[in-house]
Amino acid sequence: MQKTSDINVVETRVLPTPAQLLAELPKSEAIADFVTRSRSEIHRIIFGNDKRFLLVVGPCSIHDVEAGRDYARLLAKCAKDVSDRVMIVMRVYFEKPRTTVGWKGLILDPHLDGSHDIATGLRMARSFLLDIIGIGLPTATELLDPISPQYISDLICWSAIGARTAESQTHRQMASGLSMPLGFKNGTDGSIKTAVNAIKAAAQPQTFLGINIDGAASAVVTRGNPNCHVVLRGGGAGPNYGAPHIAQASELLTKAGLPKSIMVDCSHDNSSKQAERQPEVMRAILAQIAGGETAIMGGMVESNIHAGSQQVPKPPAKPAYGVSITDPCIDWPTTEAMIREIHASLAPRFR
Repeated sequence: MQKTSDINVVETRVLPTPAQLLAELPKSEAIADFVTRSRSEIHRIIFGNDKRFLLVVGPCSIHDVEAGRDYARLLAKCAKDVSDRVMIVMRVYFEKPRTTVGWKGLILDPHLDGSHDIATGLRMARSFLLDIIGIGLPTATELLDPISPQYISDLICWSAIGARTAESQTHRQMASGLSMPLGFKNGTDGSIKTAVNAIKAAAQPQTFLGINIDGAASAVVTRGNPNCHVVLRGGGAGPNYGAPHIAQASELLTKAGLPKSIMVDCSHDNSSKQAERQPEVMRAILAQIAGGETAIMGGMVESNIHAGSQQVPKPPAKPAYGVSITDPCIDWPTTEAMIREIHASLAPRFR
């Protein structure tokens, strides 16, 4: 019989089931309590019951877990100092969307060599999340593959659906079943309505194809995720963090019957893809908050130990320590100064 399936499939590699990985790298009761408490705090900030500013900050992506842990230790100390006015959540991004080709993240290619050792990538990702929570930081990631949440989502405090996937039915369905607060980014064309429609879809019960914790193909039935909000990241027409854009997003949310809760991504098109401009964007949104804008509840910043970015080196070379291999980032001294500036600027809100 003529073969009609898997014509372009070279190999299939069996992975551990989610249950097996969770048993191999279990969370403690203390970690479960930390994740639950962090999600609850983020929920209160999103929906206006906590006046603190939600700051999602950290490397564009994690490729070197040692450098990532070093960054986390720096961030944790600073987070403690500003916790009365700012809740800091560390970016722990393991999956990178690609317009064409490129490194797809720690889970898919942990060795940076195209070997795509996904089993090792999943173990490294879960282990790293346990480390970051152990250091005392809530965790944030973008969930890209609909299978990966079964392996790591119990250790995620906040997640994002990116600009390329906010319009995807698969990702809206996935979001409806996730257990943490979640931000939908506006589309790459700048469309805020894309994110608003995504929030409405994710809040509804959904049924879709997935896997269960034992790795079996399943019809996943959800109750809907009511803890979603908009993330403005700019678009093809330019930045969208100015007062008119915030007003437009607020109006769209109100018309959709959704809370006016907006996070501003200071990177990507909002900084014209110039990482060093992120503090400038942050100051602009803080000025709006100081002027009485209540819809802005948080911001996102791409930051690393050292500034800039580098190409993924070919083996046997190792990447330079603490430098992004995806989007450029601001360095730690700039990050710390910005965090303390955020804290100082919010003082009037807490008088």
